[in-house]
Formats: sequence, structure tokens, C-alpha cells
Amino acid sequence: MDITVVGGGLAGLTAAIASAELGANVTLWESHRTLGGRARSTEPPYVANDGPHVLYSDSAPYAWLRERDLVPRARAMPARAALGVRWRYRGSLGGPPAAVLRAAARRGLRAPHDRDFGSWASEELGAESARAVGAMMGVALFHAEPGTLSAAFVWERFLRVTRPAWPSARYVLGGWSALVDHLADRAREAGVRIEPGSRVDGRPQGTAIVATSLDSARALLGDPSLTWQSGHTLMVDLGVRRRSGDPFLVFDSDECGFLERYSVVDPTLAPTGEDLVQAQLPVRPGESRAATTARLEGLLDTALAGWRDRLTWRRDQVARGRTGALDPPGTTWRDRPAIDRGDGLYLAGDAVAAPGLLGEVALTSAVRAAELATGRSTSRTGAGSGAGRG
Repeated sequence: MDITVVGGGLAGLTAAIASAELGANVTLWESHRTLGGRARSTEPPYVANDGPHVLYSDSAPYAWLRERDLVPRARAMPARAALGVRWRYRGSLGGPPAAVLRAAARRGLRAPHDRDFGSWASEELGAESARAVGAMMGVALFHAEPGTLSAAFVWERFLRVTRPAWPSARYVLGGWSALVDHLADRAREAGVRIEPGSRVDGRPQGTAIVATSLDSARALLGDPSLTWQSGHTLMVDLGVRRRSGDPFLVFDSDECGFLERYSVVDPTLAPTGEDLVQAQLPVRPGESRAATTARLEGLLDTALAGWRDRLTWRRDQVARGRTGALDPPGTTWRDRPAIDRGDGLYLAGDAVAAPGLLGEVALTSAVRAAELATGRSTSRTGAGSGAGRG
């Protein structure tokens, strides 16, 4: 059968590979001249991604990629980096707050999806732990008020990030464009016809997988139901001259932000003697960009002593609706826009009805969309199972 894939990001490339693997003739259309979507990296000498891009080796999508030799060169967090993990709490930088440790010890606790995290966690963990845990999860939520989200949504991500095992995060060497190139090469080897610089107007003919943002899919398909809550953040990438004592990762338990020094894992991301740092902070409702910038620079002042005098490069971006789905109380991932839209049309992306953490949703939904489109199942992995009509 013939399948058209619209969108050349991670979801589109994964859907194309999975569809070809299941026997389809696939054409992929991408409006930009280059593939990658939000997984594009900047050009050297400072190689930055649009957000905290890592692969998690304890996930079904990672297993799907690994079984097909689709994981490019990647590195786990080295021990010296783990020793550099810090928290900003009550204005100071240090180890994990007692309020977070108390919560992390309650791993057997299960949260309901029909209550907000703030009220549920205050009852179960205490008000102090509820605030500290919610704010710390800014690295996975990108939301200024995590207490207003589903208790299950926030708590499950907290348990995932604080697993009492060696961190499962895998950092793709050379930036995420390396993963994009790896997937694109495999797609072409599988016979996928890739058409960059080709814009699609309206619903594609025949069987199609639309692997774009929900905003783009809504406009393309003229379907106003394709909407879901996502984050709104200010993201700043910095090149700074290296200084002994800088932290590797900062969880911000004060204001829901984070900071990470990616060049600790991959020195090729910045020039010799320099570090590539990414910091992100959610925008509060009605807050100006200047006010958010001032708050984010306050995090930098706390975490990176003298960063202004060491600055060699800077890039500021506002990300709205580009950080994946946020589930409000009373909803789960099953309530998001369904993958199967009927009449041979399917969706894939990071805000549709599929489980997972951040980008895992895009990969899982892409595999499932390919399975539904072809009427076949990937036999080597369960990456697409459990995701369907929502």
C-alpha cells in the first residue's frame, strides 16, 4: 500500500521507517529544506538543541530504536556529571532538599488522575514537598503552575526522573541532528521517498500519517478539535568559558526551571575551553518576556558564578506549544487527540493519545500510526502498543 507521511521530524521519520518496515511504499513530505523539526541542532561551534533532548534507555521507544540499530552514538551521564547535580531551593544552591527526598521515598504511592497535583500532594506529602516536587519537575513539564496539572501526570514523571538506579538518560553525541541524520539514512535505505522543501496544503490523498505539531495539523486538516494544553517557556542557550565548580544539572525547586551543562557529556558541543549551557524557565500567565528573562537570569546568577563575564555566545527563544502534552485533572494521555482519525488518516506527535515522557510520545505514536495504517504489528517490540483511539 502507499502511505504519505507529512512532517520530517522524529515522529515523521519514525513513522516512515515503521511503515516501510511493515511493507508500505512511503513518501515523506517536509516543508523545510532540512529534516528534523524540533530536533534540529544549531551549527557548530555551539551545537544546541531546542530543549532538553535526551533518550531514556528504560523506555519502549528506546528499545524499538535499539533493536533496529537506530540509536546513534550516545553516552550515559558520567559519574563526574552525576556529582554535579544540584537543586535551587529557597534561593540557594545545594543538594536535594529534604522535602524532595521525603517524596522520593514514597515510591509505592499512586496518584489519581482526577485530582490536581497541588491539593493531592499536599495531603499525601505535605505542602512543602508538594511545592518542591512540583517546581523541580519543570525539567519535564515546562509549566509555571505544576500544582494545577493532573496528580498522576506530575507524580509519574517525578518517579521516572528519580528512579533509584543509574540514570537512564542517554545523550546523543554531536547533537540531535545526528539522530535525525541516522533516521533519515535508514528511511532512505528502506525505500522511503523523502521530499524536503515540499509544503502540503490540505488533507493528503489516500492513507496518510500527519506527524506535525497539533497547531500545524489543525490548520492543515481544518479540524478545530486538534488541540491540547502544552508548555510556554523561555529558553536560553549560552556559551561560557569553563570554570571549575560549575554544576552539571540544576533542578529549580523555586521557580520550575532547570539548567544543564551539556558539554560535560559531549565536549564537541562547544569550542575548547568553553561550555554549552541550556537554561529554561516557564512563563507565568500574563508575564512579559522581560520579566521572565530577569527571573531566568536570576537562576543563572545562582547556578553559574560570573557567567556574564564569561559569556561567549547566547541564543534566547520563547517556546509556546512546543514542549509536549500537559494533562489537566480529569484526563490522561488517552483523552488527547486520537491517533486514528478515520478514513485512512492518522496522527503522530508529542501531544497525541500515546503514553511516554516528552519525546517518547512522538516515537510511540509514530510506530502505532504505522501499525494502524498498514493493519500490521511490529513484532520485535511493544513500542506502539497501548496507544490508539484515546
